[in-house]
Amino acid sequence: MAFSLFIQSLINGLNQGAIYALIALGYTMVYGIIRMINFAHGDFIMVGAYTLFYTVPLMINHGMPAWLAVIFAIIVCVVVGVAVEVIAYRPVRGAGSLSALITALAMSLFLENSAMVLFGPNPKSVTKIFDLGSVEFLGAKLQVKYLLTIGIGLLMMVALTLFVKKTKLGKAMRAVPQDKQAATLMGINVNKIITITFAIGSGLAAVAALMYCSTYPRCTIDMGSMMGIKAFIAAVLGGIGIIPGAMLGGIIVGLVEIFVKVYVSASWYEAITYSLLIIVLLVKPSGILGKNVGEKV
Repeated sequence: MAFSLFIQSLINGLNQGAIYALIALGYTMVYGIIRMINFAHGDFIMVGAYTLFYTVPLMINHGMPAWLAVIFAIIVCVVVGVAVEVIAYRPVRGAGSLSALITALAMSLFLENSAMVLFGPNPKSVTKIFDLGSVEFLGAKLQVKYLLTIGIGLLMMVALTLFVKKTKLGKAMRAVPQDKQAATLMGINVNKIITITFAIGSGLAAVAALMYCSTYPRCTIDMGSMMGIKAFIAAVLGGIGIIPGAMLGGIIVGLVEIFVKVYVSASWYEAITYSLLIIVLLVKPSGILGKNVGEKV
């Protein structure tokens, strides 16, 4: 019984961690390009979740798989993310970190209050997206959708790493934070690269929303705030600006949360999660993989 509980908790923690990791990847990509923490990024998850709330029933009613609704969620999140970058962040770029921070917080509040006006303050129940059943493994009953979430998280990390290291666009994304002026002289359109980075990060937020709603089938206007904080902790823990670091940090945060809930107390998991951020900032501010400064994206 004890071993099966451990296996069950491990899979649940990896599932939770994969969701945080997908969100942290968005933080990491934006920070790697313009050295700014996009605190509105968590709210893109909320936008994706509400898009799923409305589009999943449409997919089912037309005889299509419910998960195809993620295509619409990606489109909506990308449009919102690019709009936020162009309208709000681009004018304050270079104005200082304080201005960027205030703008990011203002955009987060704007998105949440806009959602309240559009969708109302009450939580919405999202129609079941995956119905994959469960499997028995070493005495534990594992949800297949959790395994799918873990696989998608790993796939996204590998794909992003290869994209950044092997493609021409990825090399341009690495060049911009090194020296924007030199990158411009080499023919790189800095604004275009930053916009594409926001688009990719926002698209990842939509995928994270799909995974979240498949695990917790509900959406609220403030859901992105809490997940955004946890993902930020994950990004800092792994080494913000480093793609594998975002994945590693997300997995660690997810595992800590679940194991504290199961083996310590459900009332302590958030305090311990936040303590992780304090410990990392005190012991190794650059994060676990923070030594790879030259590989930041």
